[in-house]
Amino acid sequence: MSTASVPLPNWISYGLLPLLNLVMAFLISGLVVWWIGEDPLAALRLLIEGALGRGDAIGFTLFYTTSFIFTGLSVAVAFHAGLFNIGSEGQAYVGGLGAALVALSLDRYVPWYVTMPFAVIGAAVFGAGWALIPAWLQAKRGSHIVITTIMFNFIGAALMVYLLVNVFIVPGKMAPETRTFLPGGQLPKLDWLMALFGLRLGPAPFNVSFLIALVMCFLVWLLIWRTKFGYEMRTLGISPPAAVYAGIPYARTVIIAMLISGGLAGMMALNPVMGASARLQVEFVGGAGFVGIAVSLMGRSHPLGIIFSALLFGILYQGGADLSFEMPNITREMIVVIQGLVILFAGALEYMFRPAMVQLYQRLKRA
Repeated sequence: MSTASVPLPNWISYGLLPLLNLVMAFLISGLVVWWIGEDPLAALRLLIEGALGRGDAIGFTLFYTTSFIFTGLSVAVAFHAGLFNIGSEGQAYVGGLGAALVALSLDRYVPWYVTMPFAVIGAAVFGAGWALIPAWLQAKRGSHIVITTIMFNFIGAALMVYLLVNVFIVPGKMAPETRTFLPGGQLPKLDWLMALFGLRLGPAPFNVSFLIALVMCFLVWLLIWRTKFGYEMRTLGISPPAAVYAGIPYARTVIIAMLISGGLAGMMALNPVMGASARLQVEFVGGAGFVGIAVSLMGRSHPLGIIFSALLFGILYQGGADLSFEMPNITREMIVVIQGLVILFAGALEYMFRPAMVQLYQRLKRA
């Protein structure tokens, strides 16, 4: 029997195997750091201290984590339906337009907690709308979702640049961005949450969108594992012919799954647009849509796993910035190499240790 078909306990599949992949990625990264003449253990210590050693560092780490949770959930929802959504970057970009329009319209008249639910809806609707055409092309015309969503990333980026330069730019300013939102259009920082642990948030833009991300994790879990539509999605993802034979409507399931995926990606914009900069700027997504692919793969497309893998990449982003400052030989490009190794072992080599683990588990079980 092939080891791929041998079931393993969840604590091995979702806990031990990802941990082994992560350890291997860091071991290879340590060899790279040693090869350029730096101490790998010292580099690891600086990375962890830079991400978790101070209140403001933790705030920045959780700020990045929030964005990665949204995009990781976006990729996971599509993946459960057998779709590989590479367009979270563009969907988040366009979702920022929805959030910004709401903030610009309401920030003069109502407080932030009235603006927030409308901004969530606006970001989700615009993100879902940007995913609609690739979803329709996949469902009705057979166009591959990977190709169309990649292309829509570039179209979305070009569209947003045009709008910021020609429509939303503040008269008399050179920067392609909207005006700064008033307090009614800004998401407040979570100073009180950090204070519960005796930490000071400082300048870190850790904000209420983190709580929204956690709520979305719970709702995605309910959707995928506790609803009829979630069952249909998972069935379609495992075997499209069997799903169609069982009466599950292919086109409807694909389109709705992609709309949900795009909506989650769009909500990522709440974090940088309303929570950090308080305005819509060029390239505010910063690659979070692509990181979401790795986050989802490493988290096994489960909301709980996505939280932990998003936290890992948040640590790499924030800790890597401090590490490159403290150790100039370890440049930002080197941090990207480390991130790439984590993605490699969590994604392409995801099942590298599975055959050995299956054999070991079977021997222990017989013993």
